[in-house]
Amino acid sequence: MAGKEVFFGDDQFIVSKTDTSGKIIYGNEIFIQISGYSEAELLNQPHNILRHPDMPATVYKHLWDRIKQKEEVFAYVINRTKDQDFYWVFAHITASLDDSNKIIAYHSVRRKPDMQALNAIKPLYQALQLAERSGGIHAGEALLNTELQKRKVTYDEFVLSL
Repeated sequence: MAGKEVFFGDDQFIVSKTDTSGKIIYGNEIFIQISGYSEAELLNQPHNILRHPDMPATVYKHLWDRIKQKEEVFAYVINRTKDQDFYWVFAHITASLDDSNKIIAYHSVRRKPDMQALNAIKPLYQALQLAERSGGIHAGEALLNTELQKRKVTYDEFVLSL
């Protein structure tokens, strides 16, 4: 993995909000700091400006499928900084709704991941990426579903059990 790993504190929370198309409309101070971008460079940019190439598309698809249905989702995510360094987060993502229950934005709060949990996540993400390279996102989804069925858990149960 290129770049160096960047860490943030146990008591720090990375917060951002995007519009319905995924463009950043808010980021707290730690979000801006750890990303390496200025606030002006981040605002109105697609959130995937932080997407790390080692992050499986399968997990992003699962995440977006869930939040578009107004369901909360938890996920381990690896992000890339402006300087090509990287950082892991444990993300909690929800849809923000208006008075008529229409999605108006997405809100994400990320905390420092449990390092023991990453010992389970990293090999799974590597396997998902290999599957995606050889068979596309459908192969990644099939592999993820197989792994979850083996464990007899849902994605949420798996992630929250780590």
